Amino acid sequence: MASRQKKQKELSVRERDPFLEREKTKYDNPLPSREYILSLLAEQGVPSDAAELAALLDIQPQETSFFERRLGAMARDGEILINRRGAICVAAKAELIKCRVSGHRDGFGFAMPDDGEGGDLFLPEREMHKVMHGDIVMVRAAGTDRRGRREGRVVEVLERAVQKLVARIYQERGVWIAKPEERRINQDILIEPGGEGEARHGQVVMLEIVEQPGDRRPAIGRVTEVVGDYADPGMEIEIALRKHDLPHQFPEELQKLAKKIPQKVRKKDLEDRVDLRDLPLVTIDGETARDFDDAVYAEKSGKGFRLVVAIADVSHYVEPSDALDVEALERGNSVYFPRRVIPMLPEELSNGICSLNPDVERLCMVCDMQIGTKGQVKSYKFYPAVMHSKARLTYNQVWDWLQNGSDHPMLPNVQTLYELFKLLHSTREVRGAIDFDTVETQMLFNEAGKIEKIVPVVRNDAHRLIEECMLAANVCSAEFLQKHKHKALYRIHEGPTPEKLENLRRYLRLVGLTLGGGDKPSTKDYAALADQLDSRPDGGLVQTMLLRSMQQAVYSPDNVGHFGLAYEAYTHFTSPIRRYPDLLVHRAIKAVLKGETYKPGKWAKLGVQCSMTERRADDASRDVESWLKTYYMRDKVGEVFNGKISAVTSFGVFVLLDDLYVEGLVHISELGKDYFHYKQEVQAIVGEKSGMRYQMGDEMRVKVARVDLDATQIDFVLFKDEEVQEKKSRTRTRKPAQPAQGEPVGSSQEKPAPKPSPKPAGERPPRRRR
Repeated sequence: MASRQKKQKELSVRERDPFLEREKTKYDNPLPSREYILSLLAEQGVPSDAAELAALLDIQPQETSFFERRLGAMARDGEILINRRGAICVAAKAELIKCRVSGHRDGFGFAMPDDGEGGDLFLPEREMHKVMHGDIVMVRAAGTDRRGRREGRVVEVLERAVQKLVARIYQERGVWIAKPEERRINQDILIEPGGEGEARHGQVVMLEIVEQPGDRRPAIGRVTEVVGDYADPGMEIEIALRKHDLPHQFPEELQKLAKKIPQKVRKKDLEDRVDLRDLPLVTIDGETARDFDDAVYAEKSGKGFRLVVAIADVSHYVEPSDALDVEALERGNSVYFPRRVIPMLPEELSNGICSLNPDVERLCMVCDMQIGTKGQVKSYKFYPAVMHSKARLTYNQVWDWLQNGSDHPMLPNVQTLYELFKLLHSTREVRGAIDFDTVETQMLFNEAGKIEKIVPVVRNDAHRLIEECMLAANVCSAEFLQKHKHKALYRIHEGPTPEKLENLRRYLRLVGLTLGGGDKPSTKDYAALADQLDSRPDGGLVQTMLLRSMQQAVYSPDNVGHFGLAYEAYTHFTSPIRRYPDLLVHRAIKAVLKGETYKPGKWAKLGVQCSMTERRADDASRDVESWLKTYYMRDKVGEVFNGKISAVTSFGVFVLLDDLYVEGLVHISELGKDYFHYKQEVQAIVGEKSGMRYQMGDEMRVKVARVDLDATQIDFVLFKDEEVQEKKSRTRTRKPAQPAQGEPVGSSQEKPAPKPSPKPAGERPPRRRR
C-alpha cells in the first residue's frame, strides 16, 4: 500500500490521468483528458478560473491555446459551464442540462435534453426572448408552471442555430423591424441603422443576424437580399427555399462544368458496355415529367419472365468529389413544388444526357432479372449498357391501353409487363408487406397561375406496375452489395419502438382490435390487422394510428431491413437523377463489378446527410402546399363544407374538407357549451357534461370562419342545418332571387362563369417513396 502511494506521488499531475494512454493514441502531445479535467474540478468542490485550472494541470505556455480550445469544446458539449465571472463549473454540479430549443409559434418553447432523459422543459415567453429556435443551451430546471409542466431557465447559450433568416420587413414610427417567416421564431428582429438597404415596407428579405438576442435586448439584423413583394407569383416557393436553407442556385463554376458535358453518347463511352439498343425498352412516367430515370422491358422466359430495369447511368458523368458531386451531395435530392422543381443536378444532366429520353442513345446501369412462376427473383445480374428508349409513355396512356386496347406497336410489350406485374404484386401478400390506402392530391392551376382546384391523384395499375419493377431492382441491388460484402447506404425502416407499440396496443384494446406478434410484431401482423379495416367505419383512424406507431424510414450503412415493405435488405438504386443515395449505390455496384472498393468517406455521415435533405425537402414542400391552400381558401370565408376530423389535439380538432382536400382547425372553444377534455389514448375530445365526443374520422359540417395568409392558418366553426334554414328564410324575405351568403355546398346557386381550363401542377410528381 505504502509503495503504491509512493509511486502515485512520484507521478506528475499529468501522468495521473487515467485516460492518458488513450489520449496518446490520438495526439502526439496529449492534453489532460476531458474525464480527468472533470474529476479534478469535482474534487475542488468550487468553480475554478481558467488560470487556476491550467496551473493545477501543469499546462505549459505553448499548450495554452490548445487547452482553451478543449475547454471551449467541453462547454459546447455541455460538460462544463463558464459563468459570467469566467469561472469554470461542472455542469452536473450546477444541475444544468444541455438542451436544444424548440420554439412554438405562440411565443413559448421547449428545451429538449440531448440525452432525452427527464422529458422536455417548458420555456415561457420571457425565456424565449433570449434564444431562437434550434439554439443549443444550458438549462436549469426551475419548478413547475401552473399546468404542472417542468419549467426551465436558460443559463447559457452554447451554440446559436440562426445566423440568417427570411423575414418580412416593416417600418414602424421610423424604426425598421423584421418578422421572421419561421413561425417558431416568435420575436421581432430590430434592423440596425441603414441596415434596411433597398428594402421597402412589407417586402420579403433575407437577414443576417449581427447581434443575437439577450436577456434584455432584441436580436439585431441587416438586410442582405431583397427577395420581393409578398404577393409576387411564386413568392411562397422563394420563402420556403430560404426558410429551409435549400440550395437552389448552381454556382457559376458548376454551370460551366455542366455545359462542357457532351449531350450525345460518344463512341468511347461504349467501351465495356452491353448493347441494348435493339431491346424495346420504354419509360412510363407522369404526364408532366421531364427527367426519366428508368426504362423497363419484360419478356416470357420459360415458365417465368425476364425483367430488364435500365437506370440512367449518372455515375458515368458525375465523378466522385468533383463540383457536380459536391453540389449533388449538398442538395441530397431534387425538390418538387407545384409548378417548379429544384433539381439535384443541372438541366444539362437531369433533362439532357442522363435522362432516358425517347429515340436517343443513353448510357444506363441495368438490373437484368429472371422471375420465377411464383413471382420470386430466381437470378439477376448487373451491368453497364447503352440503350435506345423506344417510347415515352405515361401512366394514364398505359392504363387506357390495358383497359381498351390500342394499335400502338408497344402494346404487346406493355401487356407482358402487366402480366409480370400481377405476378410480382401477388408476392406482397405472401411477404406480408403493408399497403395502406392514402390519398395523394394534386393542385391544378389556371392561366393566371392561381389554384383552380385540388384533386386526388388516382393511382392505377400502371403506377403499380412501375413500382413493382423498381422494388424488384432495389432489392436485387441490396442483395448484390451484401453478397459481395461491400458497404452501402441502405433504405431502412424499423418497426415500432416499445413505447409506440404500447400506445398502439392501448388504443387497439379500446376499439376491440388486436395486433399479433407480442413484443415484436412483424410486418405480417400489421398487414393482417390492416386487412380487417375495410369494413369498419373507423378504419381510417386505425390506419393512421398504425402508421404513427412506426418509425421514419432513413438511410443508413447499418442494414436492419425495411419493416413496411417486409424486406431483409433494401437500397435505392432506381432514381440517381434525383436522389444522391442511388448515385452512391451505382458507384458501389460498379466498384464490385470491377473488383474494386468504393470509398466515399464515412458512410454513416452520408446517411445522416441524405436523410436530413429528404426531411428538409418534405418540410419545404409542405410549407408551400399549406400556403397555396390557404391562399385558395381566401375567397371562401362564410362557405360551408363537409369534412372529416383528420387530427385531434388538446386545443381542438383539424378537419379535412371532403371535396377540397384542405385542412383547417375547429378550436376547442367552438365545439359547444361544455368543458371539453382531450383524451389522447382514444384520439378524441370529450365533453364533460354532454358526453359529446369528437374523434378522428368523424364527419363534420363546418363553415370557413377565418383565413390568415400570414400565419397560413384556416379556422372553421361548426355549422348546423338550422342556421342554413334561418339564412334561407331571411333571404327569401329580402331578395328571393339571390342566395344567402354562406349557403351550403350543393345549394341551388347560380353557377359562376366558366374559368380557364386548369393546368397540371409541377413538372414531376415524385413516385411513392419507399
